[in-house]
Amino acid sequence: MHAVNRVDVFVAEYLVDLNGRQAAIRAGYSPQSARQTASELLATPEVQAKVQAAMDERAARVGITADDVVKGFRAIAEADPRELIELHRVCCRYCWGKGHKFQRTPREMEEAKAAHAADNAKLVAEGKAPRKFSEAGGTGYNPKNDPHPDCPECFGDGVERVIAKDTRDLSPSARRLYAGVKTTQHGLEIKMHGQTEALINIGKHLGIFKEKVELTGKDGGPLTHQSMSAILDELDGAGTGLPRHRRDG
Repeated sequence: MHAVNRVDVFVAEYLVDLNGRQAAIRAGYSPQSARQTASELLATPEVQAKVQAAMDERAARVGITADDVVKGFRAIAEADPRELIELHRVCCRYCWGKGHKFQRTPREMEEAKAAHAADNAKLVAEGKAPRKFSEAGGTGYNPKNDPHPDCPECFGDGVERVIAKDTRDLSPSARRLYAGVKTTQHGLEIKMHGQTEALINIGKHLGIFKEKVELTGKDGGPLTHQSMSAILDELDGAGTGLPRHRRDG
């Protein structure tokens, strides 16, 4: 029976979540030095080649190409978050009420009148005089209306209204951006995939971000000690008109 190559196990585990430290631990390396071990393994050409080969094999097996990955990231990066959730500034309860008094919806008015009538019935039963019902600002409250510019309560700023969209109507890019809903003590939280992270991943795939910067001399060749000194001379003398050795003296 052949012994299992721990490096191969590490490569297989690394492909699970691309977490080097956890892959090293699952492959049997010491947890105390797992991060360093993973860094050293992933820096070796042998492991890099094995990881790439395993990734290529998996991509071929599932039928996903690098172009597919980039297109997916682009869809997330370009998606409009307003397809998932919007923040509206709408009228407050006093904006459009009569005399800028508290305004109700028709149903709220009916319920308020019914509750008032029940309270008056109790007062009459107790031998007390009934109270007059106040309609205040009347009916017609519509939370979709714009704020009244002269409202004495909100001063024209209105109130915030958060609108969560129906996810059945999302565009393809918004569906990629959508990451689910979480129920919290404050209500529903719409979760989204990171758009900045998606842009960074696109840049990495396209080689936009350079890991190393090569410096060259004026003639396009490698930057030697002499050419570097000449550049420093020019920079150092830019404000005086004198070469560096003249100023140093």
